Amino acid sequence: MESSLRSAAFGDGVPPPSPFAVPASPRERLLAAIGLGARGRYAAAATLLNGLRAGKEPVVASLAASTLASHRRQLGGHAAALALDGEALAQVIKEPPGEPDPDGLDAEGARADALLGLAADNLGRGRLAAARRLLARAAVHTGNWRTRTRAGWVGAEIELASNISAEGIAPAEMALETARARGAARHVVKSQLVLGVTIVNASSAERDRAKALVESAREAAERCEFNSLLWVACLVEADFRAGHADEYRFRGAELLHAVLRHADPCGRRLARESPWVPR
Repeated sequence: MESSLRSAAFGDGVPPPSPFAVPASPRERLLAAIGLGARGRYAAAATLLNGLRAGKEPVVASLAASTLASHRRQLGGHAAALALDGEALAQVIKEPPGEPDPDGLDAEGARADALLGLAADNLGRGRLAAARRLLARAAVHTGNWRTRTRAGWVGAEIELASNISAEGIAPAEMALETARARGAARHVVKSQLVLGVTIVNASSAERDRAKALVESAREAAERCEFNSLLWVACLVEADFRAGHADEYRFRGAELLHAVLRHADPCGRRLARESPWVPR
């Protein structure tokens, strides 16, 4: 069970045979929640994650809090995510290293997740200096592929927000290379989106490459049913498809509506109130 759940969360993206069965172990429930969140099933994911946050295993509790924070952030709730990432960091701030996990589901990875989450939360709230400091703190924990990939996303997004997009290309390229080397379908999709947006903002001469990256991301997200990323990919691709922009925006709105129908009440409220989520 853990192998198929891990593959769905961090590998080829194929969901396990029984996606609605509740796994027995805390680690399996965490992996199931990550897979559910990737497909935009935020309410089902939150049910699992809130139970894990109250559990007795600090590393799993921390990872559950930072995973829920990422789901809140995906719906534009950066303030709500900030509190959850703070909780995640508090759980493992003094936790000994323990047994390493190949995907960073260990104490070191949990600390990195919390710090990178806090950086992204501050970025979303316009606190770029704080985001840079937190990214620098997370840099000492980049021992696994997932942390390196996420650090690349946050690094690129900080440079985008700082209007120096050219500086964001290197971390975005690194994120994509790392995700591809792991064979992590979902992380490749997001890395392509981040790199595509970064490239086109840095140089209009690279527009064709950026367009190809975004198109590839949208196709893969559709194939794997990564609805948490698919609605975003459609909206980004609309900017590259002058003759079909309305079609892609309509598709993005449809997907967002479907995602919100599968979100918990808190997630829906955050999306309604967020300036980042389209009406």
